[in-house]
Amino acid sequence: MYRLIFFVLVFSLYSASILAEQLVVQKSGPFDLENSEVFTIHSKILGREYEIYIKTPAGYYDKAQNRKSYPSLYLNDGPYTFKVASGVTHLKSMNKAIVIGISFAKGEKGQFSRVRDLTPVPDDSWKRYKTGGAPEYLRFIESEVIPFVEENYRVNPKRRILAGQSLGGSFGAWVLLNKPELFSSYILTSPSLWYKNEIIFDIEEEYSKGHKSLIANIYLATGALETKEGSGMNHTMVEGHRKFVELLRSRKYQGMYLNDEVVSGADHYSTFPIGLAKGLRWLYQDQWKMP
Repeated sequence: MYRLIFFVLVFSLYSASILAEQLVVQKSGPFDLENSEVFTIHSKILGREYEIYIKTPAGYYDKAQNRKSYPSLYLNDGPYTFKVASGVTHLKSMNKAIVIGISFAKGEKGQFSRVRDLTPVPDDSWKRYKTGGAPEYLRFIESEVIPFVEENYRVNPKRRILAGQSLGGSFGAWVLLNKPELFSSYILTSPSLWYKNEIIFDIEEEYSKGHKSLIANIYLATGALETKEGSGMNHTMVEGHRKFVELLRSRKYQGMYLNDEVVSGADHYSTFPIGLAKGLRWLYQDQWKMP
């Protein structure tokens, strides 16, 4: 009996060593997202360089599709959001957009770049960061990024989408109230509406004084755990979300279509992929009626 067990063990070890010798593993290089390209824009407006990531839908270059135009999905915080959007738009039901991710300024740490570029007014309480660069950053998007995309890709300028998370979400809310016509649709997840003592509400108040319409599709999502208790943060994101939604709806703006959700079980870091997927589905199936 012992001799049999010994024989089985020896044979197993010998077989494992043979398999190990036969297994060949080689490093093949970095993983590339399919149908995607990277460009560097030397911004004359900002005096900085930004990488732009662009992904086209499957079949974009097929001869049968060469006259078809597509919605364009613009994303800030590109190194993160572009990868998420690439996965979401890979689904057949939503593989109908050209995805554009705007990275951080070259040579700068991401957090320093985004805090400066995505905040609408300066806030001196942010001691470590420059703030208030959103007006110039929006000029960069409007006058340099969008023209480059629309000159080189078959996009429908009437179906531009701006999506953003956190400061990117509050940047989107600010764009909505300053230049709503630049994008037809806005997907705003976990927007930092608390910035500068909730200045976005003052901005909305000023907008409402001179406008009866707000022509845009707006999808707003915040995680149910984005409370002081659930996140340990100093800001109750859910409360700001509900306050902003109630305010917009109370205005009864003409041409505004608003959909919102507090996402059950989601926190600040998991809301974006969920909100982006749901926001795009709402646009494609309900607002644009795209098959």
